[in-house]
Amino acid sequence: MNRKLFFGLFILVIAALVTGFSMGFFPKGEDIHSADWPTTAVKRVDIGSTVLATGIIKPMVGAEVRVGSRVSGIVKKLYVSVGDKVSEETLLAEIDSTEFEARVRQAEADLEVAKANLEFAILDKDRNDELFGKELVSQNVADAAARAHEVAEAEVKQAEANLEYARIQLEYTRIRAPISGVVASVSTQEGETVAASFAAPTFVTIIDLNRLEVWAYVDETDIGRIQTEQKAEFTVDTYSEVDFEGKVVAVYPSAEIQDNVVNYVTIIRISNEQGRILRPEMTTTVNIFLEERENVLAAPNRAIRRERGRRFVYVLQDGQPVKQWVKVGWKDNEYTEIIEGLEERQEIILGEVTPSPE
Repeated sequence: MNRKLFFGLFILVIAALVTGFSMGFFPKGEDIHSADWPTTAVKRVDIGSTVLATGIIKPMVGAEVRVGSRVSGIVKKLYVSVGDKVSEETLLAEIDSTEFEARVRQAEADLEVAKANLEFAILDKDRNDELFGKELVSQNVADAAARAHEVAEAEVKQAEANLEYARIQLEYTRIRAPISGVVASVSTQEGETVAASFAAPTFVTIIDLNRLEVWAYVDETDIGRIQTEQKAEFTVDTYSEVDFEGKVVAVYPSAEIQDNVVNYVTIIRISNEQGRILRPEMTTTVNIFLEERENVLAAPNRAIRRERGRRFVYVLQDGQPVKQWVKVGWKDNEYTEIIEGLEERQEIILGEVTPSPE
């Protein structure tokens, strides 16, 4: 090849490269790196901090009642089964009342005898009082008649009490619902013999589904921020599209430890305005709403890193990530409050970062 031609082509290539760099056709190295990191600006937002917990629906105190028999006997009739709705004083079951009816009749007869004895004692006392006034009987005879009258009166009162007791026992053979609700379980059947001694044998269990609450298990790291009257929302798998509302009414002082995790039971009173049927032992996902902070400097949660208990973010300086320590405050599902370390509109890096050695 002609030496002059080769030299001319070499000069043209060098000129083209210089022109490309000068006109920006080839990006600089720092721009290539900075484009790999998505960034966002620190800005001011409203933060509504929440505590997330799992929970279980439980009956309130008094909303679940185990109904039993206070007298012994054979179950003559059972009127309800599982799932039946009952009202207060609904007849649930009957115990064979033959023996108790006989006791009532016996008590009635005893009362008649006591009344007859009292009538005779009154007449005898009045007669002896009259004779004593005429000095026809001694003081001892008059006193004995008065004493017999008092004993007869006491025997009438005792017979009346025995009759009342027998009637109460007879009424106990008819077992009624103490509350309104739904029959949750039936633990006896017709023809069984029940023995009521120190504890009443359970016939049925009734639950009032309108008196339920949520037991939320709050982690020990969050329990310090929970207070009564805070609003809460929860969902159940059965009605996944519904957000049920409630409020915190109590926090148990003792912890429940499961698998080395410390939780505290937080009681949430349910406000079931939707009228949906909730049932005990349903699992829930609970959000407890804490204090809301307005117009605070904040960064997205995924930009906040942690190292040895401290928080930091990566900021862009001259196209390179630089670690910046920050002090954080409240946090919600999207943002974390920045108390110290950043300024508004400052660019910070999201996602994974592999910084160059400092």
